[in-house]
Amino acid sequence: MREVAVIGIGQTKVDEHWDLSLRELAGFAVLDAVKDAGLDQVDALYLGNMMSGSANHQQQLGAYIADWVGLRYAEAVKLESACSSGASAFRSALLAVASGAVDTAVAVGVEKMTDSPGAEITAELSTAADADWEVSQGISFVALNALIMKRYLYEYGWDKNDFANFSINAHANGVHNPNARFRKKISREQYEKAGMVSEPINLMDASPIGDGAAAAVLVPVEKLGSLPGYPIIKIIGSAAATDSIAVHGRKDPLWLTAAEISSKKAYQQAGVTPQDIDFFELHDAFSIMAALSLEASGFAERGQGPRLALENEIIPTGKIPIATRGGLKARGHPVGATGMYQLVEVVEQLRHTAHGTQIEGAKIGMAQNIGGSGSNIITHILKRIN
Repeated sequence: MREVAVIGIGQTKVDEHWDLSLRELAGFAVLDAVKDAGLDQVDALYLGNMMSGSANHQQQLGAYIADWVGLRYAEAVKLESACSSGASAFRSALLAVASGAVDTAVAVGVEKMTDSPGAEITAELSTAADADWEVSQGISFVALNALIMKRYLYEYGWDKNDFANFSINAHANGVHNPNARFRKKISREQYEKAGMVSEPINLMDASPIGDGAAAAVLVPVEKLGSLPGYPIIKIIGSAAATDSIAVHGRKDPLWLTAAEISSKKAYQQAGVTPQDIDFFELHDAFSIMAALSLEASGFAERGQGPRLALENEIIPTGKIPIATRGGLKARGHPVGATGMYQLVEVVEQLRHTAHGTQIEGAKIGMAQNIGGSGSNIITHILKRIN
């Protein structure tokens, strides 16, 4: 297998893009990434998306986007793994380039959610849960996470407000990200007084939906040649794992086994440990998921994830910075695009262009994209080479 690097990135601002179509959102991100890579063409396009068939009444997104960006006749395919669709597209592009099947590939994640009524999007998001044993009982996705959080508070003795710093940190970092949906700090008082969505999850615990797209161009390291003044960002770890879609089907509903497995495999591939990771772009769709991800990925002991937030170890100058460009909470969560936003933000940090929240001397970054409530988790580790 060949070593693979990311040489181009592109993204649109996460927002309510009433004036842009699905193809324009994805297309602009792809075109920016290809331009950033200094290329005119790529061999293949891998696209992550969750709900285009229902929310946008459009399938066949591979050909749909490839044609619009001038890649007609290139290989192009859509991948869906709920909220981890973006990382699935990136991993597919990585495997294609690493295997030698193609020499250049672009991975893009896109979602256009705000054109549809809120009730329809809520229903569509719930399709990432078990239709027979969860959705049929009337549970929404936020309610499912609320049950997990409620059990976590009971088991480990935390107070709901102990999770405040996850959101406070995300919003503080999002201020500096021009592509974030919410570029405004929040206070602890605002967190504690926020309206309840599904007890104990309040409005400040939950990430907002939005429209957006992010993309990256991948090539074999051996064909890079010299790129004066341009750092090589190599993908040194990539792993995916699944678990039961239904939370009650898991051995332990408070442990993300798929995160543990995928992160351990990625660490092994990369030849690193959690202590070597300079920052972690985790999947903070809800604040409880931030805590569970930190624990399953080896950054905190079981039941101790909130302590990292309480001790300010997750801020840009902390022990393990997270959500460095706002995370899902402040940047926004256009579900099928989220995994690609995380990876683009990792590249920004490793290029040392994450203005305002740059991690000093960042060399190794990790991104973890979660599909469903933990049923499909993909972990990537990237390293700055020069």
